[in-house]
Amino acid sequence: MFEDKYKMNVLDNIRLAKRNIVDTIYSAARIDNLNITFSETDVILKKGYLQNADISTVSTILNLKHACWYILNNIDKEIDLEFISKVHYEVAKDEALAWGVLRSGHVGISGTDYIPHIPDKIEVQQKLISFNENINVTERSLDRMLWMMKSQLFWDGNKRTALIIANKDLIANGKGILSIKDKDLLEFNNLLSDYYSYDKDFELKNMLYDKAITGIDSRIIKKDSGLEN
Repeated sequence: MFEDKYKMNVLDNIRLAKRNIVDTIYSAARIDNLNITFSETDVILKKGYLQNADISTVSTILNLKHACWYILNNIDKEIDLEFISKVHYEVAKDEALAWGVLRSGHVGISGTDYIPHIPDKIEVQQKLISFNENINVTERSLDRMLWMMKSQLFWDGNKRTALIIANKDLIANGKGILSIKDKDLLEFNNLLSDYYSYDKDFELKNMLYDKAITGIDSRIIKKDSGLEN
């Protein structure tokens, strides 16, 4: 079992997420192979445009911004299919074949022979309910995220949506935030490919647990607030 790494006050975790929102958005873009730098991401988020940038790239970043703010503004809502679909709507608006609705046809995943089946609404709803039976938030967040990535619930934007949903669960319970650093992307992609092909998830979860989940120790928060004796 992957125990929770952090035990933060939810408001402190929300503040941390807001301070790191550029990093989260950049990470979500990079795991979907968007060719953009951190500084370019920052410029787009601040100005709403980037000189000489592809329109699709700018749209993807702004969509991620809207999705991140959606979860922060709805932090108490249950993570069910309706909520996930609304997040996907923000992530993939004007970018995918359809946004906010389950995929209705077949797709492939580059780098692997694995072909996800067309999602069944009832099965998806039941699977999402089953994740909530795990009271360990960190492990639950990782399990749900990887399942969403492998299931390819939507036509496009699945990894981005899954990462944002994982962050929603972590933040809502004071368990930190999740973002994958550039230096860890190759390892992540290789392990994710193994997960797609062979359903092996332990090494992938271990890598994410050790390298991608960050937070603030509750004792540090108390000290900074002048509450610690």
